[in-house]
Amino acid sequence: MMNTMSKKHDIEFKPGMQIKGKWHKEVYTIKRKLGSGTVGAVYLCVHNGKHVALKISEQNSSMTIEVNVLKSLGKVQGSHLGPSLLDVDDWISPSNHIYTFYVMEYLQGEKVHDFVQRNGPEWIGVFLLQLLEDLQKLHRAGWVFGDLKTDNLLIVSSPTRIRWVDVGGTTQIGRAIKEYTEFYDRGYWGLGSRRAEPSYDLFASVMVMLAIAYPNRFSKGAQPKQTLMKKIQSSPMLKPFQECLKQAVLGKYQTSAAMKRDIIAVLYHEQKKQSQHKPDHVTQKAPMFIEAGGILVLATVFYLSSLLFP
Repeated sequence: MMNTMSKKHDIEFKPGMQIKGKWHKEVYTIKRKLGSGTVGAVYLCVHNGKHVALKISEQNSSMTIEVNVLKSLGKVQGSHLGPSLLDVDDWISPSNHIYTFYVMEYLQGEKVHDFVQRNGPEWIGVFLLQLLEDLQKLHRAGWVFGDLKTDNLLIVSSPTRIRWVDVGGTTQIGRAIKEYTEFYDRGYWGLGSRRAEPSYDLFASVMVMLAIAYPNRFSKGAQPKQTLMKKIQSSPMLKPFQECLKQAVLGKYQTSAAMKRDIIAVLYHEQKKQSQHKPDHVTQKAPMFIEAGGILVLATVFYLSSLLFP
């Protein structure tokens, strides 16, 4: 993959440096670098006293595609598929080279693995359900996430939910996946093509769960399919969902809605088991369990609705 910015025109954006838009004249003061990828680099900036995330690159056409994706996701009613788009502009460097940048809301949160380690494995099912719900909306809008991985996800609070922080790999359904990471890519595991379709994201969602369960990662070995099946089978954290995860790995789910229904059914039965073995005392983690339990109750409602209205 090509570097974020060409060597010839590369600029080191240091803390305190200001980027002023050519057209809108808005000024953004850089605090620190958040990360970089195939297309551009993302920086934490301050604008009018508030934190924002600014992505900048010389690749105008690629940036335009990402902006159009963010605009499209912003039109999906009642959802937060990725960060909100705040500004799009150009910046002219001191050497007169033109860079394109766009500005997004800065999502403050915690890595999924860290959150689950701190608050307990019961959150795995909750986050998987939230992820599938968002993917369902994305697929209905005609897009596939593509580069779905733990690095592109955060857990935010009030309410606690999973959010996407980078939609750079989002691809229109039917086209070739334009950006991917090997561990999460079904093509790498020999279990499907790199065609943008819902089942591609569903495979990646399983790999996200495996990355949480096995933070040290693992190699695919001589028999990749058997490796994944064994890892799913061997994880206590993933045990309630193992049949659903296996089906997704094998490409048996054609839609997010189908996988979501099965996950809801699992959560419904887990909720029933919890209610039958309710503790007599309240632990220090009670508020967190109550919040997770509330989502499980909601899952129960979804489940019963799906039985009545398939």
